[in-house]
This record gives sequence, structure tokens and C-alpha cells, in this order.
Amino acid sequence: MEKELVIVIDFGGQYNQLVARRVRECNVYCEIYSYRTDLARIREMHPKGIILTGGPSSCYEEGAATCPPELFEMDIPVLGLCYGAQLMMHVRGGEVARAAVKEYGRTEVKVDTTSRLFADVKPNTVCWMSHFDYIARMAEGFRGIASTANCPVAAAEYEEKKLYAIQFHPEVLHTVEGSRMLYNFVRNICGCRGDWRMDSFVEENIKAIREKVGRGRVLCALSGGVDSSVAAVLLSRAVGEQLTCVFVDHGLLRKNEGDEVEAVFGPGGNYKLNFVRVNAQEQFYAKLAGVSEPEKKRKIIGEEFIRVFEEEAKKIGAVDFLVQGTIYPDVVESGLGGESAVIKSHHNVGGLPDYVDFREIIEPLRNLFKDEVRKVGLELGIPEHLVFRQPFPGPGLGVRILGEVTAEKVKIVQDADAIYREEIADAGLDRELNQYFAALTNMRSVGVMGDERTYDYAIALRAVNTVDFMTAEAAEIPWDVLKRVMSRIINEVRGVNRVLYDVSSKPPGTIEFE
Repeated sequence: MEKELVIVIDFGGQYNQLVARRVRECNVYCEIYSYRTDLARIREMHPKGIILTGGPSSCYEEGAATCPPELFEMDIPVLGLCYGAQLMMHVRGGEVARAAVKEYGRTEVKVDTTSRLFADVKPNTVCWMSHFDYIARMAEGFRGIASTANCPVAAAEYEEKKLYAIQFHPEVLHTVEGSRMLYNFVRNICGCRGDWRMDSFVEENIKAIREKVGRGRVLCALSGGVDSSVAAVLLSRAVGEQLTCVFVDHGLLRKNEGDEVEAVFGPGGNYKLNFVRVNAQEQFYAKLAGVSEPEKKRKIIGEEFIRVFEEEAKKIGAVDFLVQGTIYPDVVESGLGGESAVIKSHHNVGGLPDYVDFREIIEPLRNLFKDEVRKVGLELGIPEHLVFRQPFPGPGLGVRILGEVTAEKVKIVQDADAIYREEIADAGLDRELNQYFAALTNMRSVGVMGDERTYDYAIALRAVNTVDFMTAEAAEIPWDVLKRVMSRIINEVRGVNRVLYDVSSKPPGTIEFE
């Protein structure tokens, strides 16, 4: 049975990945493509539905992101969100203009529940608005199906052609019944069966990997994190002894993590893998000496990472494929999936050297979000304590140390982070928080310890709650827990006299602290 596909066409909106994630929650596979993607290519993929995202522009301005009118004449249901809704109207002859009253945030919307899009939605519902333009006149054939006090056309439909336009964002959690609206579009209007499951993903990918690799030899970049661990076990299921897992200890791991990874995946561990550990701490420290700029550090770590793998490949013999634990947020945030600006570039997707001594790179998880990767891990039988391990960036502590990376700074942040994680676990919060860690700021300040003045570093603590790691809110950790963490770090970690807690959300910040 052919896999059903819904395509998200990205016009530069900040929630593009969240749209795809919500579609997948309907058990329908979804991928993101730039609005620049050729229409012929979209036709060849035979999508069951198309969703147009939001965007930062006004669709009537010269040079604004657009789409061909033929997109709406392919007999494929199309749902436009925010900018996508305005663009649908503009391209089809309607009028979009600057609104007299802008709408931002939670807004009460009156919806026509006779529309298939709003089936089982309350007549008055709360939605998330974010627009300064509005639909001044609907295109021919459309009828209004929702409104607000300041927006007469908050949604419209052309039912015969299965075209739907929504001015608000159903993909965000602030839109109370947004998931139901997207379900209605994907399952009822597009007619998707909703049979995309993790077990079928595992089976299909094991088969695809076997066909791709053939008798070739595979080298896997194993960090011990969730993504690389799941990728390694998936590959071992597919190609067995053709796989060699190389664990590079670049000296930027969490405290004792190198030994912990070896205990799990090395000889005597839980898995029958060809395991090689490379201790390259001094090599990485030397390359990072004097470098402070975050993006440059990422690229240095990425390039050195590949160089180490090339050396190991030469020792092992002919190696045809390199495996990496790239996941979908890495792909899109590196500017490869849609129209998003480049946010990340490390060894998983961006910043790779021009020359890599492998025939091809295999990224078996590149189309999955983090929570989907965890589901794959459980499907593969990986123990829960590994599957639900805290996310860790590819460049490791290199991006959790602001300024130059040194062995001394690495030890400081390792010790502080270990204390933080221990106290979070003791407080029973480790499964409630989606990501938490300690970072070392490049700030030094005066303090008093005993009868002496000090001039030491400040540690920043970070903890967030998030559904999909695309947006996140700072977690409200109990004050007594934070005080215990602060006290232990200042008393037990040499070189620290101040502890800060980061309350920034994503956006405008990132989850990482760099």
C-alpha cells in the first residue's frame, strides 16, 4: 500500500515544522518544501493534501514569496494558514490589504460549524492570531466561515475545489481546537487513512537500508545520545556485522559520559556492535584554542569530527557509508528543508568539509522529530533510560561554553551540569522537563567566599518545556530546588561564584545557550 503524503509548502513562517508535526500526530506522513519547489516535482509526489504556511511578508508586495495559480487547480485539497491564506486569495483574484487593527495573540473566533473544516469545533473558540494584513475581499467562489471582532474573514472555503484559508494558526497549542481543525483537513477533507506508524517506519527503513548498503561497509558516528543511539541500533538490525560504530570522545561530553557510552555499547555491553572508542580530547582542544564565535566553533568541531572518522575508516579498511543521527529539526534549521534561516550548522547536517572520504552519508532519522525518534527507539527495544536521555548537541559542551573552550572550562561546566542533573532527578522532575542543562557564561564577576573576594565565572542554568523542540517555554522549577543547585555548584565547583537561571523562551532564544 502506497504511503500517503501531505506536503507543507514553506513561505518562511516560524511555525512551519510545527505544522508538519501536527499533521504527523494525525498519523499521516508529512514533509516540508520551499515555495520555490517546482510545481512539476510536487505533482510527481502525488500528495493527498497541501498546506501553505505563514510568512513574514505582505503577499501583494513586489518580490514577495508566491506560488503559481495552477497549484490551486490540481484537484488536491489546499489549506492556507495566515500568509498562506492571504496568498491563496491574492493569487485567485481576491484582495489583501493592511488591516486597520492588527491582531496578535489569543483571539475569540466565531466559526461556521457546518464547514467540514470546523466539524466538532465549538462555535466560539480561542485561536492564535498573528497578522497585520487581512483579507479585504474574498476571491470568487469562496465563502466566509469564521470571523472575529476585527477580522471579518478569519477563515474561508471554496468547498467544490477543496480550498480552505485560515487567518489564524491552528498548529500552535494556543489555538485550543487547532488539532481538531487540522485533523478535519487531513483525515476528512484529504481522505487520508492515518496508517503511518513507527512500527511500519522501522520495517520500511530496515529494508531500505539493506537495499542501499548491499554488501558495503558502514561506519556509524555513535555519540551515546538519543539520536545516534537509535540510528546505531537501527543500522545494526539492518546490516549486522557490516557496521562499525566509532565513538569519538572529543572532550566535550558530559561528566563521565565517555565511560558510560562504552559500558553500554562496547564489549560486554547490551549490543553486539563493532565498537571503537577514539580519545581525541587534546586534538579538539588544540583546534578550538582562541576561538570564541559560536558558529565557528560548531564548524571546527564538525570538520575535526569528520577528519577523525576518516582516520578510523583507513584503519578499518574500505568503508562505503557514514551514518549520522540527523533528525528533522536539524535539517530544516540548517536551511535544507524549507525557507527557514540557518540556525544550526554542525557535523550532523551543515558545516561539513568539502571533502569527505565516504561514498555516501546515511541519515535514517532525518525525517523524524525528537519524540518520534524516541518512539522508534522503544520500537527497537532500546531501554527507556537511554531512549529518554537528555538531548545533547552534536558539538557537545563546545556550544554550552561561551567564549573560548579550554580543558579548565570543560571541567567547570561538566561538574556544574552533573550537580544540576542530579538535583533535578532527586526532585522527581527529570521526566517532566523536556531539556535541562548547565552552561558556562563568559562573564566573570566579584564575589565573596569566606573572608576573601573572588573573581570567578557565572553558571547559567537552562530548563524548558516543549512539545516538539521547535518552540519552548522556560520551566518553572521550584525555588527550593534552584537554591539547592546554586548552593552545591558554588560550594563544590571550583571557579564559580554565581548561578543564573535563564527564563528566555524559544523564540526569540534557542533552547541551547551559546
